[in-house]
Amino acid sequence: MDNNKILSALCYFSIFFAPLLLPVIVYFITNDREVKTHAKRSLISHLAPVVVLIAGFVILSLSLVSFENRMTSLMTGQFDFWSLVPFLFMAVYGVLSLVIIVWNVYQGVKVLR
Repeated sequence: MDNNKILSALCYFSIFFAPLLLPVIVYFITNDREVKTHAKRSLISHLAPVVVLIAGFVILSLSLVSFENRMTSLMTGQFDFWSLVPFLFMAVYGVLSLVIIVWNVYQGVKVLR
């Protein structure tokens, strides 16, 4: 098996052990164009959950401004959008993370073939 294929696949599989670090290192160390392409694609796929997590943190921080009012409205059975945002965010983030993990494993196996 070719070392370039193993290095490219390792960039995708690094989602389990070094999600952002290994693709960046491989991208700057290697001279092979194909390996750089795979390192860049895997880095972008590893960055997507981080970007969503930061955006979710900002949204959740803003939704906590009126936390006390929302908690009293939840106790009385009145729901508004901001009281459901944390649960929607967790669902979206979980599905996105699962899809990205499956995609990275699929790409890593595809490169090894």
